[in-house]
Amino acid sequence: MTHGASAPASMTFDERYRAIDSRDTRFDGQFVTAVRSTGIYCRPSCPARTPKPSNVTFYPTSAAAHEAGYRACKRCLPEAAPGSPQWNLRGDTAGRAMRLIADGVVEREGVPGLARRLGYSPRHLTRLLSTELGAGPLALSRAHRAQTARMLLVGTDLPAADVAFSAGFASVRQFNDTVREVFGMAPLELRARRRVLPGTRVAAPTPGAIDLVLPHRGPLDAAGLFAWMAARAVDGAETATSTSFARTLRLAGGPAWFELRLDDDGRVRLRARLTHLGDLSTLVTRARRLFDLDADPIAVDEALSRHPELAPLVAGLPGIRVPGAADPHEMLIRAMVGQQITVVAARTALSALTVALGDTVEGFDGATRLFPAMTAIAEHGAEVLRGPAARIRSIVGAAAALADGSLVLTTGDDADDQRAALLAMPGIGPWTADYVRMRVLGDPDVFLPGDVAVRSGAAAAGLPSDPKPLTAWAARTAPWRSYLTAHLWRAVPPKPPRARRGAASALDKEAIA
Repeated sequence: MTHGASAPASMTFDERYRAIDSRDTRFDGQFVTAVRSTGIYCRPSCPARTPKPSNVTFYPTSAAAHEAGYRACKRCLPEAAPGSPQWNLRGDTAGRAMRLIADGVVEREGVPGLARRLGYSPRHLTRLLSTELGAGPLALSRAHRAQTARMLLVGTDLPAADVAFSAGFASVRQFNDTVREVFGMAPLELRARRRVLPGTRVAAPTPGAIDLVLPHRGPLDAAGLFAWMAARAVDGAETATSTSFARTLRLAGGPAWFELRLDDDGRVRLRARLTHLGDLSTLVTRARRLFDLDADPIAVDEALSRHPELAPLVAGLPGIRVPGAADPHEMLIRAMVGQQITVVAARTALSALTVALGDTVEGFDGATRLFPAMTAIAEHGAEVLRGPAARIRSIVGAAAALADGSLVLTTGDDADDQRAALLAMPGIGPWTADYVRMRVLGDPDVFLPGDVAVRSGAAAAGLPSDPKPLTAWAARTAPWRSYLTAHLWRAVPPKPPRARRGAASALDKEAIA
């Protein structure tokens, strides 16, 4: 048997082979299967005949298969699979690099910029990623562009030239060459092979308009996500209903807007408008992170359901997700604004801040503002924010530190370094630092034992409610403690009418509910 040198260590060759032999869709996006006799690589659920073990090599990324000389299967199109949850589970350099590459850092800053963010020289980073993932940062970025190109060719009627630049290619020629090499066919041939299903073929009637399906694995608690967003929608910048969420976003090429909703087939659809088409890949990545679409809910649900106390919660809410952050800087400000006030009060304060300091935008389906830039909050936040002077100073100080770069907050941060940097800021305690880590890094193993709502939900579920024993109990659910936290938030008993007012519980905070 041939073992891929870069294959994820969490599964043995035999386990992966059993997965492809049973065509298990749960593993789509988590590794690819390269077949030496055909020169192609497939997703685990490919319907083609299972190859002999002696002809198989497993790779953790499609980029590694590209580098080894394989091309994508035309039948199963492995680039159409959801992203791997490994990059959130892994806090090492490889996982951090993959999160930054997906966010478009290589396109914007090149390999030197990626290496600088990770604290390595470009040469050392290339060696490290090649050893860990079978491909260097340029090849990994190229594979990500190819995946975006395929998504646009199959999911929209954008002209091929617009697809090229939307996917982040520097030229149409580079786009054509990459698509031919990866998929073994020209871009328009790839488009011609798409399956035309109801709602699949959506034209782009105006420049910069996109409508796509975002794949996800397993069940999805969409109602919970939409309810979460609706409770916190900032006036002018965000709109939410029980079935959709939309917001503006500041990207490198200018303002953008996107909407997430479910179609009649239960698929997540992204509708977007961009100032610059080259920002599309970044926008898709951030939308996916916001709704935690790369999670493996089957693995999470199975692990949590092993505990009798949690089984009813999981059965009642299969596919629960932990919302991410569309913008890390904004996430910190929102968490700090809402630390000691209710969700309604925090939404009011953030809406006032956005109306006063957010840039005005037009043409985004009713959205009129961007969430304020950190420089604007640093310079004028004290004039708009209300509440204790110390809290206002902390918020303005954090915005100033983010604006001048003395505080770095990205999806590619080392978790321990990020936490330490946040705790060093006035007004930021352990709860806020850990909560931001959960949302910004997508860390699936964060637990907040001191959170009043977590403790209330724990008591309702029959778990210890005091922080120390609750922390000890929660350790048995690693590495999925963020999802345990989400279940406990949802398990909080509803408040009776005219409940006694007091200090806001963590569930009432902007960052939590």
